[in-house]
Amino acid sequence: MSDTVERPRAGGETVELDRVIIRFAGDSGDGMQLTGDRFTNVSTLVGNDVVTLPEFPAEIRAPAGTVAGVSAFQIHISDHEITTPGDAPQVLIAMNPAALRSELGLLERGGALIVNTDTFDERSLTKAGYSSNPLTDGTLAGYRVYEIPMTSLTKDAAMPLGVKPRDADRSKNFFALGLVSWMYTRPVEPTLDWIERRFGPKPLVRDANIAAFKAGYAFGETAELFDHNYVVRPAHQAPGTYTNVTGNTALAWGLVAASRQAKLPLFLGSYPITPASDILHELSKHKNFGVRTLQAEDEIAGIGAALGAAFGGHLGVTTTSGPGVALKGETMGLAVSLELPLLIIDIQRGGPSTGLPTKTEASDLLMAMYGRHGESPLPIVATRSPADCFAAAIEAVRIAVKYRTPVVLLSDGYIANGAEPWKLPDVDSLPDISVEFATAPNHTNPDGTEVFWPYQRDPDTLARPWAVPGTPGLMHRIGGIEKEDGSGNISYDPANHERMVRLRAAKIAGIANDIPPVEVTGDADDAEVLLLGWGSTWGAIDGAMNRVRARGRRAAHAHLTHLNPFPPNLGDVVRRYPTVLVPEMNMGQLCKLIRAEFLVDAKSITRVQGTPFTAGGLEQAVLDHLGGLVP
Repeated sequence: MSDTVERPRAGGETVELDRVIIRFAGDSGDGMQLTGDRFTNVSTLVGNDVVTLPEFPAEIRAPAGTVAGVSAFQIHISDHEITTPGDAPQVLIAMNPAALRSELGLLERGGALIVNTDTFDERSLTKAGYSSNPLTDGTLAGYRVYEIPMTSLTKDAAMPLGVKPRDADRSKNFFALGLVSWMYTRPVEPTLDWIERRFGPKPLVRDANIAAFKAGYAFGETAELFDHNYVVRPAHQAPGTYTNVTGNTALAWGLVAASRQAKLPLFLGSYPITPASDILHELSKHKNFGVRTLQAEDEIAGIGAALGAAFGGHLGVTTTSGPGVALKGETMGLAVSLELPLLIIDIQRGGPSTGLPTKTEASDLLMAMYGRHGESPLPIVATRSPADCFAAAIEAVRIAVKYRTPVVLLSDGYIANGAEPWKLPDVDSLPDISVEFATAPNHTNPDGTEVFWPYQRDPDTLARPWAVPGTPGLMHRIGGIEKEDGSGNISYDPANHERMVRLRAAKIAGIANDIPPVEVTGDADDAEVLLLGWGSTWGAIDGAMNRVRARGRRAAHAHLTHLNPFPPNLGDVVRRYPTVLVPEMNMGQLCKLIRAEFLVDAKSITRVQGTPFTAGGLEQAVLDHLGGLVP
């Protein structure tokens, strides 16, 4: 059941809601992602808090009209702070029978179902797997069903403009957008302005989309099909300038900001892969900030180029998903040996192998920890939300350049494609992470000559000096074969190898002293259960914790940004509570690490369905572990 609050306004014409969850669904060619994105941006402009969940077909060219080809976009808007796209939509817009069949099970009972009746012909019903028409056979009993011939109304609106019926059909998503914009009192000007900018060079397309949008809005106003429309007031937000960002966009902007704060030119070597490619696309737009991007011929070339850029004094970055990390493993090990800054960004997806390329998962943690040859530890940073990606990118770069080490930054498909409002930071508040390159010899030989030793370490960080090739007097050798401590000469000495292995490990372990302690929210002092999470589970865990507490159980939540090394107080935190539950979108990878490191009886709550946790699902799982509600 929905806990949305309805407050009728004076006159009875509009009902005020505290939140609403809307899901657009249709064929992959119906423009559902564009429709959801436009509704999201307008909702952000009016001041709502917003969290989205775009979902894409697993097949690039799934047959049109089939369940496998359904594309969906869920958006949760509210007048208060929210952290998830919502457990279940209260409104579903189904553009064809396949969308209805695929998504109906998600719609809450009694919810509003808006159906494009023009697509419910016998052929389309058969392709969707229906043996009878769900609009007439009782399948939709228990829902508020609104049957609207969107396709034909769109064609009628576009016909006077000289638009061909087949071309007009492509604009029906804007009819749906106009209708829902009326239903939830969204302003029309931002959408009309966007259509003008986006499709201005193609006047017929522009005019057809504008006509369809206006027709949908007018239909809501005049058809008398709906009892009333709704309004969701702006959420209370801290003063500032906000924009709507996806996780991948925020990551790209964070990398640009980090390069400026580090005073290093940014180089991205990347091979396109879902769902990481948007970072390459976004960074390629920012050459004005000195960003250089290379779309490499494969994953190995991408990271090799990035590591070469790091050797040359650049901020080297490579982006990928799980299959690409597997291919990059050897070069990651080389970067560990060279002790050069390198950022490996892994936007996780369902696996193994190709797995579920358009679906989310967070199952690369153990690969990030151990997926390289030999003893090759490196830091791991994880982001928790789309807006958090900006700060996570800067933090990962800070560690990389300060400690001269490759760093893995973990995101996932849910964060990457999801969107939320983000307050633009004050540039003066960003940390100074600038680097001092080696400029002079740092060692004196017994004969008095001064030379450069590439592995002579800073006593505090154990980082080696970073010398840009071509600096006079600083010629040195690097490579994959083990080096002698200090001098960097090739060494096969067993004792030296062990010393270098232990030094590299100690350098990474020492980063724990340079990261903040983990914070505990909720009933921090006397909780019955600690929910320990990482990555995109943050919003669902936060929501579940609050629901569990509202039911009379004492619960706390700790969320990890730094996964290697762990925050220095994590052991004390996990030992403080009688029950530790670790929700993860994998089969229990962080839980294994916590049990091994701190010898606590942590228990897993796992999900590997290609979709994120819901707060309601986690709530029930926690109550099951606790034995139910308070007696």
